[in-house]
Amino acid sequence: MKSALLRLRECRDSISPTERSIADYLLDHPESAMECGVHELAERTFSSASTIIRMCRRIGFDGYKDFRRSVTYEAALRRHSEEEEQKEISFSDSMEDVIEKITYKNIISLEDTRNLLDARGLEQCVDMICRCRNVLLFGLGASLLAAQDMYLKLLRLNKSCIINTDWHCQLLMARNATTEDMGLVFSYSGETEEVLACMQALKANRTPIFAITRFSASPVAELADHNIYIAANESTFRSGAMSSRISQLNVVDILYTAFANRDSQNSLTQLSKTHIRKKQAGKRQEDEPR
Repeated sequence: MKSALLRLRECRDSISPTERSIADYLLDHPESAMECGVHELAERTFSSASTIIRMCRRIGFDGYKDFRRSVTYEAALRRHSEEEEQKEISFSDSMEDVIEKITYKNIISLEDTRNLLDARGLEQCVDMICRCRNVLLFGLGASLLAAQDMYLKLLRLNKSCIINTDWHCQLLMARNATTEDMGLVFSYSGETEEVLACMQALKANRTPIFAITRFSASPVAELADHNIYIAANESTFRSGAMSSRISQLNVVDILYTAFANRDSQNSLTQLSKTHIRKKQAGKRQEDEPR
């Protein structure tokens, strides 16, 4: 089932002020709000029934009834862990506290991402990886790390892929792209200007674009032909891009595994062929150059 509260939380900053006030009320009082019909909820939030229905459809539901059913189910599942979800890192935390809180936040981020992922969208991405001439990978900062992980995995399976750590090189790569390639863009914020410049170049060349980004209206989501949404439960140190990176890497693992499963026998052969054996202490590796 689609996670209503998660989708609402992720897109809160990109919706209209009126819709945001409705979202805040729903996020703060999910259980009591779900006891209301759409007209009563409109009165409580000083809005209109049409605005509420429009907001529900904006985040992927058929209407208020569909949204209400999802929230009721989700609230029942999450009631027992409400206090844990509000845990935040403080400067007085011990090492044990940091271990527990960061691990918990990463787990929540992975669970939330699972609720956002669309199997059909992932299948379309794997289809494109199989068909395209080159997989062109884009990202900066922590998102570049996820893109590099995808590069290594595809390289093991002998899938032609290209990545550059320099933004100017990424832009040139985008300008040289063709309709036979695909762009795989990593951007949690969905607003990185350099990434957007690359996407505009891809768009000009009619290169298919898949974006791994947060569930929210953003320039990246608008430019992409297909979006794979992820969630994050960041701590105080947001600049570290911790749980968002974990969510991106989880999607990389899913895409890689699904791609490998398309031709499992060939994949196993490739993985064996590209395995780099580690040299044991005191022994010369058999295939080590002399």
